[in-house]
Amino acid sequence: MPASVGTGNGNIQIRDEEEISGPTVKAQTIDELHSLQKKKSAPSTPRGAQPTAFSTMSEEERSKQQLESISASLASLTRESGPKVVKGDPASRYEGSRVAHVSHPLVTPTIAVSDSALKFTHVLYNLSPAELYEQAIKYEKGSFITATGALATLSGAKTGRCPRDKRVVKDELTENELWWGKGSPNIEMDEHSFMVNRERAVDYLNSLDKVFVNDQFLNWDPENKIKVRIVSARAYHSLFMHNMCIRPTLEEIESFGTPDFTIYNAGQFPCNRYTHYMTSSTSVDISLARKEMVILGTQYAGEMKKGLFSLMHYLMPKRQILSLHSGCNMGKEGDVALFFGLSGTGKTTLSTDHNRFLIGDDEHCWSGSGVSNIEGGCYAKCIDLSREKEPDIWNAIKFGTVLENVVFGEHDRVVDYTDKSVTENTRAAYPIEYIPNVKLPCVGPHPKNVILLACDAFGVLPPVSKLSLSQTMYHFISGYTALVAGTEEGIKEPQATFSACFGAAFIMLHPTKYAAMLAEKMQKHGATGWLVNTGWSGGSYGSGSRIKLSFTRKIIDAIHSGSLMKAKYKKTEIFGLEIPTEVEGVPSEILDPENTWSDKGAYKETLLKLAGLFKNNFETFTNYKIGENNKLTEEILAAGPIIANA
Repeated sequence: MPASVGTGNGNIQIRDEEEISGPTVKAQTIDELHSLQKKKSAPSTPRGAQPTAFSTMSEEERSKQQLESISASLASLTRESGPKVVKGDPASRYEGSRVAHVSHPLVTPTIAVSDSALKFTHVLYNLSPAELYEQAIKYEKGSFITATGALATLSGAKTGRCPRDKRVVKDELTENELWWGKGSPNIEMDEHSFMVNRERAVDYLNSLDKVFVNDQFLNWDPENKIKVRIVSARAYHSLFMHNMCIRPTLEEIESFGTPDFTIYNAGQFPCNRYTHYMTSSTSVDISLARKEMVILGTQYAGEMKKGLFSLMHYLMPKRQILSLHSGCNMGKEGDVALFFGLSGTGKTTLSTDHNRFLIGDDEHCWSGSGVSNIEGGCYAKCIDLSREKEPDIWNAIKFGTVLENVVFGEHDRVVDYTDKSVTENTRAAYPIEYIPNVKLPCVGPHPKNVILLACDAFGVLPPVSKLSLSQTMYHFISGYTALVAGTEEGIKEPQATFSACFGAAFIMLHPTKYAAMLAEKMQKHGATGWLVNTGWSGGSYGSGSRIKLSFTRKIIDAIHSGSLMKAKYKKTEIFGLEIPTEVEGVPSEILDPENTWSDKGAYKETLLKLAGLFKNNFETFTNYKIGENNKLTEEILAAGPIIANA
C-alpha cells in the first residue's frame, strides 16, 4: 500500500517506502559503502576545449606505469633501484591491498621499517584539494581550515626564499651558457656536491611511510609545455603545487610518461653543512644536466615555484621563446599588455582590470605565436589585504586556496590580514580560475604594449613616458624601483633598488640576452614600450605625495585604448624621456615632474642623483657585447641618462 501523509487540506499521496529510500545498497561494510561513493575524476585545470577520447589502457596497467615511473624517479644512484612503491595512504588498510607492487610481490613488512629492503613507500598521487585537506588536517601540525574555507598552514622557520642558499651546478653544459659572477643570482656548486644533496633528499623521502607526487605542466602553450614531477613530504606542498602548476586532465595523466624535470622537496630535512659549497643547513640546488631540483632545510613553498621559473628562464630562450617576470592581460579587442614591476609598484593591481581578461599575474612566455602563462595559479601577497582594495584576491581565498603563515581567530578562524606576527610575507596560492575574468586557456596574441612600472620615491620620474626601443631595453635591464625610507632615526631618503629584467633572482642567462630578445619581438610585432611611475610627485617621499591610483589607472586606460599614442610629446632633460602634454582625466601639470616641485634646485639635484644611481648600476652590464660589432650595446648605453661632464 502506498504511504500517505495527512494535512489540514486532506491527504496527499506519495510513493511507497521503497521508492522513498531507494533500493537496498548491497554493501556489507562501511568501507564497501564508501567505495560506492567514489567517482572517477581528476583535479584538472579548466581548458575551455573539447574533451577527447580515452585510450583503451586498463586502470591497472596505467597505475603500474605510473608507479614504475615514480619508483625510477626515487631511485638512489648508489643502490641502483627505487623504493617499493604502492598507491594510497598507509593509514588505509584497504587502499594498499588493492594495488600490486611494481616489480616485487606484495608482502607485509614484519621487521623494523629501518630495513629499507622490506619497506613500502606509499605514493599519494595527484590528490585532489579535498584529499590534501584531509592529509594536512590529520597529520600536519599547524594546518587549519579558515572561516572562508581556505587551508591555513605554516612554512616553518623560513617564511621566504633563501637566495643565498640557492645553487646551480656549474659543468661543461652551463659554464659558458649561464650568467656567473658579479650581480648574478647563480651561485655555483659542483656535480658531486649536488649528488650528495640529492642522495640525502631521496633517502629522506624513501624513509617516509608516504610521499606526495604531483605530475603537472608548465606553460599553457601546447607546443612548448614542460612536464614536471614534484615529490614532497607535506600535503601543504602538494596542494601548493597543485594550485600553481597546470593541472592535467585524466587523459594527460594517462599519457604523462617520464617528466622533463623533477623536484625532490625534502625541506623538513637539513643539508649536511660540511658538504662542499654549503653555507647553512638550507640548500636549494638545480642541476640542468640531470633536470632535477633538490630542496633541503626549508619548507617555504615559494622555493618550488621560483625554482621552476628559473628552469623556464633557461629552457625557453633555447627555443627562441622569451620568459618574462610580468603580469599580462588582454582587452576585448584582443590587445595584450605586459606589466613589469618589482614589489610595491602596482603590477598586480594594474594588471587586474575588470574591463580586461587576465592571462596571468606573474610568469609568462612570448613565443612566435604570442604570449602564454607559465602557471596554473596565482601567488598573491596577503599583508593588509582588504575586500575593498583587492576584491578578486579576497574572493579567491576560499576552499582549495593555501594560506601561508597568516594569523586567525582561535574560535571563528577569521583571518586578520593586518597581523604580521609570523611574517610580513603572508601569501595565498589559488588556482587561476578562481579569478572571475581569467582567460582560459591562458594564452593571447602578441603584446601591443610593454609597460614598465617603477615606484619612484625620489619623485623625479614622470607619471608616464613613451620609450624608444633602446630605452625600453635600458630600463628593462635596469629594473628600477625605490623603496620608501625605513623608520630608523636619521634615515630620511628613499633607497634605490635595481633588479635586472625585473626579476634578477630568477634569470639564468645574462640580462642582455633577454633584453635583446624583448627588443627583437617588440620590433617584429610593433609593440610600444612605456615607463609608468606609480610613486611620488611634487617632491621625494616625506615632502611630496604619491601619485593617485585613479590617475595611474587613467594613464593605463589611455595606453590600452591607443589614445596616448596620438598625444603630443616633449622630451625631458637628463633621462631624455618622451612625456605627453595631456592625458584625459589626469591634471596636465603633474605630467612633467619639474612642474610639481616648488624647489626647482632640489628637483635638479635629486634628478642628477637618481641618474647617477642608474649609471652606477648599469656598469655591471657595459662589458657584455650584444649584436654585430657591439652596436646594440652602444645603443642601449646611449638610451640611459646623460649627465654633463660625467
